[in-house]
Amino acid sequence: MGTGASADSSNQGSVKSGSGRILRVGPGQTLKRVAEAARVARDGDTVEIEAGDYEGDVASWAQNDLTLRAVGGRARLDAHGAASEGKAIWVIKGSGVVVEGIDFTHARVPDRNGAGIRHEGASLTVRNCRFIDNEDGILTSNNNVSELTIENSEFGRNGAGDGRSHNLYVGQIRRLTVIGSYFHHARVGHLLKSRAARNDVMYNRLTDEAGGSASYELEFPAGGLAYVIGNIIEQSPQTENTTIISYGAEGYPWPQNELYLINNTIVDDRAQQGTFLHVAAGTARVVAINNLLLGRGMLDAAGPGKYVNNVVADESDVASRSRYDYHLKKRAQLVGKAANPGNANGVKLRPEREYVHPMRTRPLSRAALSPGALQTVAP
Repeated sequence: MGTGASADSSNQGSVKSGSGRILRVGPGQTLKRVAEAARVARDGDTVEIEAGDYEGDVASWAQNDLTLRAVGGRARLDAHGAASEGKAIWVIKGSGVVVEGIDFTHARVPDRNGAGIRHEGASLTVRNCRFIDNEDGILTSNNNVSELTIENSEFGRNGAGDGRSHNLYVGQIRRLTVIGSYFHHARVGHLLKSRAARNDVMYNRLTDEAGGSASYELEFPAGGLAYVIGNIIEQSPQTENTTIISYGAEGYPWPQNELYLINNTIVDDRAQQGTFLHVAAGTARVVAINNLLLGRGMLDAAGPGKYVNNVVADESDVASRSRYDYHLKKRAQLVGKAANPGNANGVKLRPEREYVHPMRTRPLSRAALSPGALQTVAP
């Protein structure tokens, strides 16, 4: 639908579905551009974007309870020099928004913070999306009632190269949840940086890999409550930063500051000794159990904590370190040698799933637990 269409004509190219409409976007539809759908969408609508390339098709979404999804394959949004509100390919201001199956690429803005998505609303779920070669993959506001959930998505080669933009950059929001996702090759910035009050980072692959130049792989600069369970976390040989995971570097503004680092595989591929975990002095409590450590790094914590069964593995214990396959070999003595991590704040700390590359997870059996993120053994 072109600019200047009347309100009544917004029904063209749409069908009723439940409480909202389905708006279809594509070359053969009345709505040919995503931006046109953003202008006519109402609360509760579903916008279906046909597979294909949409260059410079940027939009701002103020509606609530939207579903924005690709159909028939992936919809690829290439900023191509454009930005909504000078911020992002999409600026999402509504609550209860779901985004599925869409690729966001090449976001650039003058202040070097151009994002695939700028999240400014109350709640956003991103599922099966890719954020590649933007200045920020997703950048949030500092809205303390906001929540962001990311599932089965990819973040790669984001960052302006100045260390102030990241694959994922989360401000002081209420909660971040990241599951089954793949973070890699950030440009100087971090693979994942979050100042959220609560962080659930579970069953992901955060690996900077050969040629990567990311700083931290995982940073919680404002502390907060963080459950980091079942992740594969690897630092590139090329990084200039000696620390892989950082917690509390900017202090502890949140009332609850607890880090639960459970059953992760943490790999330091730098030639020099680095630090697997650094915790800044302050009010934080750290519980680190069943982490599998590869490399010459060390756990460097400050303040009260509980450290149980964090084991250094030999390269011969895993399937193929050079191919980022950290499954324990069947014959490795560490198989089945994990401690019971118990519960914390009503959350079960024992992992219930494991990451499967690329961008998915699978449930675990109740077999004996091994250290590290991957419970399925290699031959």
